[in-house]
Amino acid sequence: MDPSAFKAYVKMKEADYAAVGFRSGLEIHQQLLTKKKLFCRCPAGCYSTAYDAEILRHMRPTLSELGEYDGTALMEFKTRKEIIYRINHDTVCTYEMDDTPPFELNAEALDSALAIAQLYGCALIDELHIARKQYLDGSIPTGFQRTTIVGVDGSIPFDNRRLPIVQLGLEEDACREVSDIGHERIYLTDRLGMPLIETVTAPELYTPQQAAQAAQIFRRLVRSTGLVRTGIGAARQDVNVSVTGGTRIEIKGVSRIPAIPLLTYNEAMRQWNLLLLRQELQRRGITPQTFSAEYREVTRLVRRTRYLPLRQAIDHGLIVQCVILRGFRGLLRHQTQTQTVFAKELSDRVRVIACLTTLPNLIHSDTLSETLSSSEWQSIQRSVVADADDTLVLVWGNAIDAESAAKEIVIRAREAAQGVPSETRQALADGTTGFERILPGPDRMYPDTDLPPLRVTADRVQRIRVGLPQPIWEREAWYHQLGIPADTIEPLAVSPWAELFREAVQEWHLSAVRTAVALIHFPKRLRKKGLPIKELDEPLLRRLFSAVRDRQLDADGLLEAMETSLRNKTWPIPPPLESTELEREIADALKQTETLSDNRARLRRCMGLIMHSLRGRVDGAQAAQQLQHLLNR
Repeated sequence: MDPSAFKAYVKMKEADYAAVGFRSGLEIHQQLLTKKKLFCRCPAGCYSTAYDAEILRHMRPTLSELGEYDGTALMEFKTRKEIIYRINHDTVCTYEMDDTPPFELNAEALDSALAIAQLYGCALIDELHIARKQYLDGSIPTGFQRTTIVGVDGSIPFDNRRLPIVQLGLEEDACREVSDIGHERIYLTDRLGMPLIETVTAPELYTPQQAAQAAQIFRRLVRSTGLVRTGIGAARQDVNVSVTGGTRIEIKGVSRIPAIPLLTYNEAMRQWNLLLLRQELQRRGITPQTFSAEYREVTRLVRRTRYLPLRQAIDHGLIVQCVILRGFRGLLRHQTQTQTVFAKELSDRVRVIACLTTLPNLIHSDTLSETLSSSEWQSIQRSVVADADDTLVLVWGNAIDAESAAKEIVIRAREAAQGVPSETRQALADGTTGFERILPGPDRMYPDTDLPPLRVTADRVQRIRVGLPQPIWEREAWYHQLGIPADTIEPLAVSPWAELFREAVQEWHLSAVRTAVALIHFPKRLRKKGLPIKELDEPLLRRLFSAVRDRQLDADGLLEAMETSLRNKTWPIPPPLESTELEREIADALKQTETLSDNRARLRRCMGLIMHSLRGRVDGAQAAQQLQHLLNR
């Protein structure tokens, strides 16, 4: 393996990613715009931090259908978390608390999912079966999420090829996390149970930039349907990453698509560097079979230390465990991600599983920064019978947490001899990733016995197919042919006014450029003036464009008409222009400018006066032609 394979982020090229075998796939979660939740009849989309009560729960793993425990569930159980739910009686019922059986699946949500699946070109499942997916992190009070597969084997055009879509699922959303400190995790339940679709692609994205580009296509495609929610938290991406010799790592809950390239670059670098670390361990003769580590309590040896975090911990009655990693000398400084070393892998496990969330939560003898004095390290080394080739890791907490942390350090160090452990990782603000949980396996899924299979009829599919919007890539190709401004093409393709634009251009023969600008840019200008552009709805826009079609309003007067309708709450179309009215305005303008000897200057001045007086009621070209005729006489 090449230690220099990863350059700085800005210097990495497509060939560099190919050399390390970079692969990525997406799991995109998007809330559907429904009135009710998925398996109850509580309102969806009612966000609030207010709550009427709190419920405390502890999660325990259950056996799968094959009599096995899911590794993620066991990991979460080790954390010994107290889960607190803050509930508002307006948005939560007894179903979410697992005290009432589920209602039938929300028909509106299913119709939306079927529509989007057809846009993906998926083969639709003709009989839906609801499954339970275990979640012991507490994000769902029942300990499981109800989910079903709606379509499979779809694809979208991407980068001169087709990007396969493995499946489209329909499931319920989880709680919003408020805080996670120590052994207490707090959730708000306002978004719990809201309908989500999950789009899963094949791992056929070969650079970080491709991953972001594909995510943007999916975002825009579903928005173009008008069936999904928008705004912060309405869509979240899980990004799967691997390199040659590594394993699938899931970066969980990436809320911003622009963050994907740096996150996936760092995760790919991390896997490559972990493989290099395994290579170095093998060179030292350390394999999963020969790996050796143990831990000892050393509180007494460091009770007089001047290292403040450790001294304060001991003063508060905490104990200190020392983990001896045999033959690991210097390896905790091994780089994994940008400005990140292997020691953080240990610290993350301690933070998540032992719940030692106050940082620093450990120190080690490989560090170059000042922690313990050299004499203190030597004293510990002699006491635990370590030699110069070993690394010592100190971790502190109460008796249970400190021992749990020591065990996790040993587990994570042993995994280094194996390579890249399968994990779910969280996206951090600096573009790196941090450990979140063990990657779930198939043992977390089992059939739901509370809900019967649901047949998807051909009539239902056909009814939905008739109302499908044109795919955005087809819309954009047409917009390019029409020559509308480049900065209107993408927003218009996903706009709720896309169908109105098509009708105005194809059936009413209005100017494509003027119509596109009016639909995309005029609302932005009106928003800057503080006007309520939400009131600029389709009925009003349709009436305005109809007035342009019927020559009751000139296209140049659209912006002013929109502003008038929003500001004064009145119909802004002026009365039709009488046959002699333009002649009177031209005559008046000529009279006001008779002292001007330069005909060009006089023409400009006259046009300004005429259009100011008759704006929105006369075509500028018509007025200019008639005025020019009179000036040339």
